[in-house]
Amino acid sequence: MEERGEESSAFSVRVFTLKEEARAEEEHMETHEEEVRVQEEVSREQQVSVGRERAEQELTVLLNTGQEAQQLTVQDANRASVFQFTVSKEMDCCQVGGQSFLFTVGKLSLLLKFKSPAEMKDFQRLLKRGDDEETRKGCTERDEAGNKDAERVQTPSRRHPTTFETSSKNSPTQGYQFHSCVSQQQSLLQDYLRITTYQRAILVNEADFRDKVVLDVCCGSGILSFFAVQAGATRVYAVESSPMAKYTQILVQSNCLSERIRVLEGEVEEVSCPDMVDVIVSEPMGYMLLSDRLMESFLHARKWLKPNGLMFPSYGDIHLAPFNDEQLYFEHFARASFWQQRSFYGVNLNALHGTAVDEFFKQPIVDTFDVQILMARSVKHCINFMEVKEEDLHRMEIPFVFTLLQSGLVHGLAFWFDVAYLGSTSTVWLSTAPSEPLTRWYQVRCLLQTPLFAKLGQTLSGTVLLAANNRHSYDIHITATVDQSGFRSGNILDLKNPFFRDLIWNHQMSQLHTPELFILLFIHFVNKHRC
Repeated sequence: MEERGEESSAFSVRVFTLKEEARAEEEHMETHEEEVRVQEEVSREQQVSVGRERAEQELTVLLNTGQEAQQLTVQDANRASVFQFTVSKEMDCCQVGGQSFLFTVGKLSLLLKFKSPAEMKDFQRLLKRGDDEETRKGCTERDEAGNKDAERVQTPSRRHPTTFETSSKNSPTQGYQFHSCVSQQQSLLQDYLRITTYQRAILVNEADFRDKVVLDVCCGSGILSFFAVQAGATRVYAVESSPMAKYTQILVQSNCLSERIRVLEGEVEEVSCPDMVDVIVSEPMGYMLLSDRLMESFLHARKWLKPNGLMFPSYGDIHLAPFNDEQLYFEHFARASFWQQRSFYGVNLNALHGTAVDEFFKQPIVDTFDVQILMARSVKHCINFMEVKEEDLHRMEIPFVFTLLQSGLVHGLAFWFDVAYLGSTSTVWLSTAPSEPLTRWYQVRCLLQTPLFAKLGQTLSGTVLLAANNRHSYDIHITATVDQSGFRSGNILDLKNPFFRDLIWNHQMSQLHTPELFILLFIHFVNKHRC
């Protein structure tokens, strides 16, 4: 790399200083020499030289770049040095207001007030350029050392394949991992709305189960199998591929139902069901209905369904609507501020800040919200589980056109779903809408990379593409356009890696002391209930 010569830039400034620990001694000083001596002692460890400031006088700040370290010198009209110190990455510095810049070195804080915001920006740009050059130089030296070390290291073997390599596109095992622990099954069983809806759907349609053969796909704890027996089923085949299968068998035996419930351990694509069945029951829903791709196993089980047989659930609706939530948008953006640190245990993390922002914005946000943030009536995409093919779920395109009911920024699209259990006696609905009681599925929000401004009555059109991936989930491709203005935005998100916002928020609250917790709880309450 070609060495740069020393460059010096001058700016006219006013200077304000704050020294914290020398005040008590300064009150008793009688001579200028004594003051200078104490100031030098205060600043010696921080490599700062301090002279006596001339009151009511504009000063000149010189920034010398191009050498190994940047030097900042403040001079008076006679070119006498007032302050001089080395600018390092470990130094705390920041912009203050529109035309001031603050340096803090040890016990000394130095505020430079420039003549104009433009001069302050020029100073800040030169300061950053020097910092970047220092960083690049350090990186080059480390890379050269690393390359020498790498020559001594053999190419590693591929004995440990990556997650991408070990993921099978057609293997549902990954999707079942969540359900394989008793503790997770407890969480599912304690979802009152989920359990009572399933029991009501089965028992109110007792005629569809009495003296029938039932298949329970991805049965988990087997609770739906027990409900089917309560409704009069003569035989239930409960299919479970995870280690939970052995615990399901224990529950069946302890409830003296081994003659009526038979646990089939394995994936539904691989096990053999002894009989054709009259009804298939399952709980294959994930976030946004489809997240874990368990729905494909549910559909695959139709090969054992008799003609005119039933499926519980019978069909599902995916709802989407535009929303306005400035707090969420900036909160999500601020999550990446961690990577702006230039001295994290001596390491500059700033180079990954942009990458972190991109990654965080690829995360769908799992939480709940007030319906008042929705800017239009939802559009729904219907899936009939009796008719849809497995391959149809590999790539689903949902077009939308929203007529906005309010003006403002569209920050993204909100998603939720409803499923229906269509029996011969009654149709029972399970809804995860934000206007309904909260379920374990919450709602999901996908942010646009850039918010779109739209007015009342204008239309927002575009598409949502759900593309199945080999991580047993979906990539979400969103494009949106305000038709009247032509403004466009979009995003690509990874449904396998959602951000559980309410859960994280609750965890952060538990780390706070009582006064802080009270204040933030009050703010959260106001935001949740404001009109």
